[in-house]
Amino acid sequence: MDFWSRLLAHTPLSSASSRKDFAKDPARRLHRFEKEYSQLLQTWRNSSNLANDEEAAERIEIHLQELTSLLSDESRRPLPHPCITFSAAKQVYIPVAKIATSSFSEWIVKEAVLFFATLIESEEEAFVENDSFAASLTNLLVRITGANSIRLGADTEARVVELAFNITTKIRLDPEILPAWFKSQPAAQDGRDLDDHQRFTGRTQKQDFPLFYLLIDYIHHEGKVGDFARTGLLYIIEAASSSVALEQWIVESDLSTLMATGLGALYSQLSRKLVIDHPGDLPPILAFSDYEHPKSNYEVVSSCSFQFQSHLDTFLSHLLFWQDVLNHCRSVEVKSTLLEHFQVIFLQQLLYPSLLESSDIDGGSSVAVLTYLRRILESVDHPDMINLILHYLLALPDIVTSVPSDTGDRVSAARKRKSMDLATMMASMGEAAADPLLFNLVDLILACLRSQSQQTIYVTLQLVSVILKRHHRYAVITLLYTEGVLGSSSFRTTAAHQQEVEYLMSLAGTIGGQDNFDEIYQDVLKDTLIRLENHPCSIKLVTPKTSTNNHKLPAIPDSLPGAPRDVRSHTLHPDDPLLNIVLDRLETFFLNPVETNLALTEVIFDLGVCGFMHLEGWFLRNPQSYVYEDDTDGPPLPEPPLDPESPEYQEYKQVQSMQQCRKRPKWTRSSLPRLFKILQTLCDQTAAFRETVPRFDDLLQQRREAFQIADAAGPVPTPRAKNPLSSSPAKSGTPSIDRALAEDRRNTSRERPSGLEGFAQRILSELGTPSRSGSPRGRKELNRTTSDRSTPLPFSSRDTYDSPHRPGQGAVGTRSYSPSSNSTVPPWEVRSDPVANQAKAFQAIDQRILARQVGLPSVGPPEAPMEPIPLSFDKARTRIGPEEDEAGSRERMTGDDGQNESMMAPSEDGKTDVSTTEEKTVSVSHVLTNVIVLQSFLFELASLVQVRAGLFEEVRFT
Repeated sequence: MDFWSRLLAHTPLSSASSRKDFAKDPARRLHRFEKEYSQLLQTWRNSSNLANDEEAAERIEIHLQELTSLLSDESRRPLPHPCITFSAAKQVYIPVAKIATSSFSEWIVKEAVLFFATLIESEEEAFVENDSFAASLTNLLVRITGANSIRLGADTEARVVELAFNITTKIRLDPEILPAWFKSQPAAQDGRDLDDHQRFTGRTQKQDFPLFYLLIDYIHHEGKVGDFARTGLLYIIEAASSSVALEQWIVESDLSTLMATGLGALYSQLSRKLVIDHPGDLPPILAFSDYEHPKSNYEVVSSCSFQFQSHLDTFLSHLLFWQDVLNHCRSVEVKSTLLEHFQVIFLQQLLYPSLLESSDIDGGSSVAVLTYLRRILESVDHPDMINLILHYLLALPDIVTSVPSDTGDRVSAARKRKSMDLATMMASMGEAAADPLLFNLVDLILACLRSQSQQTIYVTLQLVSVILKRHHRYAVITLLYTEGVLGSSSFRTTAAHQQEVEYLMSLAGTIGGQDNFDEIYQDVLKDTLIRLENHPCSIKLVTPKTSTNNHKLPAIPDSLPGAPRDVRSHTLHPDDPLLNIVLDRLETFFLNPVETNLALTEVIFDLGVCGFMHLEGWFLRNPQSYVYEDDTDGPPLPEPPLDPESPEYQEYKQVQSMQQCRKRPKWTRSSLPRLFKILQTLCDQTAAFRETVPRFDDLLQQRREAFQIADAAGPVPTPRAKNPLSSSPAKSGTPSIDRALAEDRRNTSRERPSGLEGFAQRILSELGTPSRSGSPRGRKELNRTTSDRSTPLPFSSRDTYDSPHRPGQGAVGTRSYSPSSNSTVPPWEVRSDPVANQAKAFQAIDQRILARQVGLPSVGPPEAPMEPIPLSFDKARTRIGPEEDEAGSRERMTGDDGQNESMMAPSEDGKTDVSTTEEKTVSVSHVLTNVIVLQSFLFELASLVQVRAGLFEEVRFT
């Protein structure tokens, strides 16, 4: 052979061709596999200390890679597979496992794990069923993940857990594989040789089922490692239904103890004190209010903290894993053991004591625990877990019944021993569990609703709303003071129904506005219908009855005793403590934070969502209090037939009843429920604000359009301006307020709250002065004809202040300023244009009005009428000192005696005030936002009454 022939014989092309021929030949492939295996053994035996011999470790790693590559390539080729057969016959996996465990090299461990995974994926020679293979792999996994092993990298750790998960998948598909991996050892004389702690932590040993404990060690990890571990553990628990020995072993193991203590440890990592805040840019509804970011420190954590959110997500994910375990568990004994440990270790020892020890005066501990409880009730939907949590926290009576067992006496006896061990262990700890009979969740909720902390009130209302929406059957017998309703005699009549809907719509109409409220109300009706249909109690009422003989809806699948029965027709008693506390808070609607008002309105709405909850008596007028006028409505009825048994007489009585239901009851204030009276008072207060606040209707419409622009534009970046009233550089080039007014605001003692965050100013700047007809961003309805406006009721839109300085139709809005091409002077420095100066003055006055502090106006016969806020264009008067501005504001906002309105005035029904203060004021901007929230709430209440009437057939026509 010449030189060129020898050179071509060693080219990569010919080498690749020879390797393909070699891979296709089973005999040559087996020869190569045996050679690599023998070299692997020789290298291992020649190395006295593989952990310190880097050269030998590198060669072993290469040999393992070659072996794995040959096996992987062969498994994809047609039979025969001599390498796989050789591995099974010679038990190649045994020395591979020994080499990996003694090498202390992560690279060798990684290659060994891949080698075992390749053998399992080949699905040949029954590797998974082989006892020697299971023992070798189990020993490898235990040694490389044990306490004295090397620290594995994230990738290697993921491969180890994935390998264990693949084994559990095989066991799930073929339960006959289980004996190779699970070998239960007989207990010593039923555990009498073990002490209390050993029995509590598990009578069995880890070597009985090492794979089980390997997965338990990784269930708290994040990412795919935790996913593989949790899913694999679920598969093992699911396989317990086909193996009595495994079921008994799980009951007697420390699975329930480890899961309960792990959940408790994650709960203990959560901050004890918390303040609720909003990350990033504030929502528009908070930006246009007096919202201020709460202060947090090393002890009081903000809810926006990344570390807090990470801990909370980890805790909730483990709680959902509990739920998944219960869903996959088909054994009653295993499920009962888990729930018992969940109650004793988590509920009694951690959750309830944290609720009991919480307080709203120590920096937010009540806010923290109530928030955690709300998130728990929002996340969990397993009926047994919900029953266990609420049954214990609400101190419902225990009902002891025998739980049927489907596995015989062995597992039942094991569960009883485990329960006794748990009780003995808790008693040896010397900590007596607190009794919810003395102070339960209802007491805590009522106490927190009376709190002086707005954050405590806010999170408590959120918790109440979750209970009402998701677990209403527990609230009916504990949180709410209800009465049963029998028959349809308590239903409202059709005339009364129409009267009450019109009343709610008229209250919304008194607030006014220039939007298409017909379209808005139609959207509210659709949302209300969805919420009513999705309520868990209303399923039986809205599900179509396809047959009268069967199709009975199944009961809620509670396996634990003591679950409350299904909800029946009921109504809320007018003296219900929760209702009256909520209504007390509603009385100070305009002084409340916007967040509190949103939660208040949500709770009131949720009280009336359940299909079995009747609105008459506490929400609407009681039919027994209807009073009719003497004159009758409608045409007179003919004389009744003489025979009471005749069909004509029955028809006469029906017509008489229908006419009676069409007759409108007399609208008397004494017959109105307290909710209606408060809503009327709030609307009267809105009218009083309209009379005392200049340009109230214009500013209200401007605020409404600001919300529309914010919804259409999405989040707006927050400017870094220290003064929230200073104009931000908007896209349209809106000029800033003049320097004199800015200096006046710097000298004013009542500064704008930091809640506006610059975002409010940006929206208001883009809107300009919408009440001016010449403004390009003014009211969009100005060019509409009267026929285009369609509202449910005529809404008043009168101006309470008519300034002689209002620009005419040709006035230019603030956004129309543009610098002259020949001028180098900024537009806000130009003084020659009177129209521009006038528009700028209007914008400045609007900002001053919005920043003004006001209190609750008097809606009855005023002892000292409130004076309107002066609207002055004299710039010489804009420079007010701190003392003069504060005194003048106090003089304008109070009566002659200088006393401010109380924070929570006594109601007409004589209800006890929640709290009173000597002085409570908010900005006009805050009031405007609450007015819009109030109008939306009135629409929701009207839609609730209207949709319920048709969906649940609550109106009497006869």
